[in-house]
Amino acid sequence: MFRVIKSRAEAIATVCAQGQPYELQELAVIGYRHRVFVNAPQTLLDLYRDNLSDMDFIVYEEQRLSFNEVYLQASMLAAAMVTDLGIEKGDRVAISMRNYPEWIIAFYAATSIGAIAVAFNALWSSGDLADGILDATPKLIIVDQERLDCLGQCEGLPAALQIMRTRAVPNVQITSLDWSDVLREQRGAAMPTVDVDPDDHATILYTSGSTGSPKGVLSSHRAIINALLSWELDECLLAEMGIHSPVKLDFQKGMLLAIPLFHVSGLLVSCLMSLRAQRKLGCLYKWDTEAALALIERERLTVCSAPSAITGDIISAGLRSARDLSSLRIIGGGGMHRAPEQVKAIGGFSDLLQPHTGWGMTETNGLGVGIFGNDYLTRPESSGRCSAVLDIRVVDKAGDELPYGEKGELQIRGTTLFSGYWNQTEATIQAFDGEWFRTGDRATIDEEGFVYINGRFKELIIRGGENIGCGTVEDAILEHPDVIEASAYGVPDGRLGEEVGVTLYVDKEISGDQLREFLSDKLAVFEVPRYILQQHMPLIRGDTEKIQRRQIKLEALELLGFSAAQDD
Repeated sequence: MFRVIKSRAEAIATVCAQGQPYELQELAVIGYRHRVFVNAPQTLLDLYRDNLSDMDFIVYEEQRLSFNEVYLQASMLAAAMVTDLGIEKGDRVAISMRNYPEWIIAFYAATSIGAIAVAFNALWSSGDLADGILDATPKLIIVDQERLDCLGQCEGLPAALQIMRTRAVPNVQITSLDWSDVLREQRGAAMPTVDVDPDDHATILYTSGSTGSPKGVLSSHRAIINALLSWELDECLLAEMGIHSPVKLDFQKGMLLAIPLFHVSGLLVSCLMSLRAQRKLGCLYKWDTEAALALIERERLTVCSAPSAITGDIISAGLRSARDLSSLRIIGGGGMHRAPEQVKAIGGFSDLLQPHTGWGMTETNGLGVGIFGNDYLTRPESSGRCSAVLDIRVVDKAGDELPYGEKGELQIRGTTLFSGYWNQTEATIQAFDGEWFRTGDRATIDEEGFVYINGRFKELIIRGGENIGCGTVEDAILEHPDVIEASAYGVPDGRLGEEVGVTLYVDKEISGDQLREFLSDKLAVFEVPRYILQQHMPLIRGDTEKIQRRQIKLEALELLGFSAAQDD
């Protein structure tokens, strides 16, 4: 048990002071002054070079690659990109594959030469993949067998697109280069020298598209690196406050890669955070709980950060398993908060195992707020307190900041924010209130700075010309004691355009009349749902733990007898 010896503000003042490793200073970043780490690597290439060693970095099945080996292979690939494939600074290099070691090597190579690494969702259909290629216009795409075959089904691909395949045989429908042949031609090549600035673009990650078509989120080297150091700082602050002191280990730390690398949590939290920590990354062909437990035991992995569904599987299976999982020190997550029962289960799994979660977005490079250990056990509904390089606030519909405890839209600003949406200038403008990013998340902040995420605001239902916020409807319904989760959406209506529909996760069935009566003094008449669907199970969530409103809506429309075309 640790005794708190400093407040968070006092700890930040100490750890981030002038001359300290995590010293912070204000710097003009893309038109605004934000706090940045003085001693941060300037670019991702600097990050890679600063952390070379012969220690294991990637463990995949029987394959093991050290930090040095990954860099050497990335150097050869980067040399091929420059000399053989004509990749220049600012060109896009797309990656679309499973969590193979080649994913990370390709990312290293592209970002080291000033190209923009584009992470395509490996679960996309051929149509989605074609749309992504037309949007990002990569000069090169690197794919595995499944994505190569998917490309073979795509129509209208740019003639200039170069395709490289790995762990794949040729597809007669499409021309591609072989990864091994490309690297063989550049055997022993050094990393090319390209002048890259901290604020140059480094990545495009696509949003989940839960409120429409996926958008490409463009981020800089500085934004990514400051996010990485912010998570390191949080651990130092816990020690400075007397809340947590990391246990010294006599073996190499390791992270279970339980999230796709195309996701901001998989790429930054799991992969890139492992560099400075010299932490090996345990990779799986696909998610399999038993395989994950076996990998944790065999490699003595110390950290697992994943959505609650996956960590829940690990906890429940681990409690039943005879495997030795004593190496685990942290089980983390992100997105919406976990069920309190799961948080308690993590805390009770082992005396050495600590629960952790946080909230962030692709647009913030995964950084936002975080909570750890006993703070989390006593506040399981919270996503944590704000990172030291960011500022947060909750505002009302007019954009005015709300006092503690009042519910509104969460806004965020700071160094790790994205540069804009690729090819979507208007969407970028609409996403900001000055320097503040409109997250679209419903939230409250308590007097100690702990943030509670309550859902989304951005979605609208337009009924007879009236704009109805889905979040407004959900907030009112969630006040009912028998409702656990709620998702509101528009249902097509020939006269009004849309009517209000809701899908509820309930503790026990509620009659429609009773619920409407309950809402009568909380919502305007036109906001009260006409269609009410109820279920005794949690609502569908995506890999970021956000409720998937669009999928819920499509399933509801089918149950209500509406065709998908009526929703277009």
